[in-house]
Amino acid sequence: MASFDSIKVSFFIILLWSSCSALSDSTPQKFYQCVRKNSDFPVAFSTAFFTPNDASFIPVLNSTAQNLRCLLPSVSKPELIFTPMTEPHVQAAVICAKQLSLELRVRSGGHDYEGLSYISEMGSPFVMVDLSKLRGIDVNIEENSAWAQAGATVGEVYYRISEKSKTLGFPAGLCPSLGIGGHITGGAYGSMMRKFGLGVDNVVDARIVNANGTILDRQSMGEDLFWAIRGGGGASFGILLSWKLKLVTVPEVVTVFTVPKTLEDGATKILYKWQQVADKIDEDLFMRVEISVEDKKDVKGERTVQTAYNSLFLGNADRLLQIMNESFPELGLTQKDCTQMSWIESILYIGGFPTKTPPEVLLQGKPTFRNYFKAKSDFVKEPIPETGLEGLWKRLLDEDSPLMIWTPYGGMVANKSESETPFPHRKGVIFMIQYLTLWNEPNQELATKHFDWIRRLYNYMTPYASMFPREAYVNYRDLDLGMNKNNGNSNSSFVQASVWGNKYFKNNFNRLVQIKTKVDPENFFKHEQSIPVLPLTSTRRRRGKRSHH
Repeated sequence: MASFDSIKVSFFIILLWSSCSALSDSTPQKFYQCVRKNSDFPVAFSTAFFTPNDASFIPVLNSTAQNLRCLLPSVSKPELIFTPMTEPHVQAAVICAKQLSLELRVRSGGHDYEGLSYISEMGSPFVMVDLSKLRGIDVNIEENSAWAQAGATVGEVYYRISEKSKTLGFPAGLCPSLGIGGHITGGAYGSMMRKFGLGVDNVVDARIVNANGTILDRQSMGEDLFWAIRGGGGASFGILLSWKLKLVTVPEVVTVFTVPKTLEDGATKILYKWQQVADKIDEDLFMRVEISVEDKKDVKGERTVQTAYNSLFLGNADRLLQIMNESFPELGLTQKDCTQMSWIESILYIGGFPTKTPPEVLLQGKPTFRNYFKAKSDFVKEPIPETGLEGLWKRLLDEDSPLMIWTPYGGMVANKSESETPFPHRKGVIFMIQYLTLWNEPNQELATKHFDWIRRLYNYMTPYASMFPREAYVNYRDLDLGMNKNNGNSNSSFVQASVWGNKYFKNNFNRLVQIKTKVDPENFFKHEQSIPVLPLTSTRRRRGKRSHH
């Protein structure tokens, strides 16, 4: 517990805090006092609260942020960062933000592509609640389950499971530094999705703090809200504290391979064939394609397109080769391309770590990928013809550092109905595309150039993507699809939000709006693409307020 003197010093520092701040000088102090009053775990200001005047403010803000363009000086920053250490702290943060009429942003892992957990396009001052200190993981082998707190990374979860068992795993993301909290709120696909489904398909309970500051589990929140948080996107319904994961059985030996094919190796024809088989091949096989632009090996100064087939097979190399020879001989996979390893080693392999990296690296929870970038997504239901691919190659060769990742669907993902969870991209999807453009300088002209390029590429892909709606993945947030406007009390209109909402959620959007209206009628949990409340509710509330006064 902090001494009285240290608290006095902290208060004195806050009182000296810059008066040009958008929040009043006393707000951090009021928020701190309120959190102490509403949670029985006293903590010194300096260990859990950070204002822009503190030396540790920028390091804490930057600690898990992945997209460097969201950290530029011109971008709005939180007026206060709070790193709760217990669940009651999170409850208190909600209660106090409501009392002080503050906007809250919540961060679990920092992978959100538009930085919505730590910046605000809406322009109002806000407090960021960073859940990075809530990272407990409790694996129960007898029950084949694990509770994981929201601030833990998927890499930490995988490591803790593998510590207890060599034959249990969990089907979630490929990037180990993803925060498990936000990751699963969007769906959570990964290299075992074709065998076991998405992360949301394997969650059996959750703990959240709702808009009243109450902690709810599956039983007390009810099945509607439990449905909504499993794929309805982060930060619309409450603050996710922890997930209860249902573990799956993995073989003791799995096989991985990465086979690159350039245009000169016949990449176009091979990729056209991949589209015919990717979603129909044995569900033990996950075979994604990473498409990039590389220098030609033999010709200096010339570039080519490379397609790299990066795979995890839940079985041994002999069975894998048999499947590939039958279904996809065009890739020319050989025994020497295949490496057998344990499931936890495959996590490191797919995550891009060098060979022989010890699994303990997963406990560091650090993002391995930090760039200035813009991303978009698409779902493809008909193979893209070779002429379409050739047009795509031309456009990729025009860009400095483009990246596309094609992720195969089918298998268990397709076996669930579109309405089982809010994540609707199920039957009929052959693969998902992630588009990325990367740059490495904080230069506005450069950023504009890359934004223009990726938007042109997205337009070019229109005939080949899903239609009515053109679907998108909510965990690859894309503000180009539309934004909620800050109209007075920040209730975005339902019509406005439907534009992006139908792309992420299809017909599930309407049900999400109804649940949101019921559980958070005042729209406390909001951001640029949060689920809106029904307009009728806000109209009634305004009338009620007028008559009350």
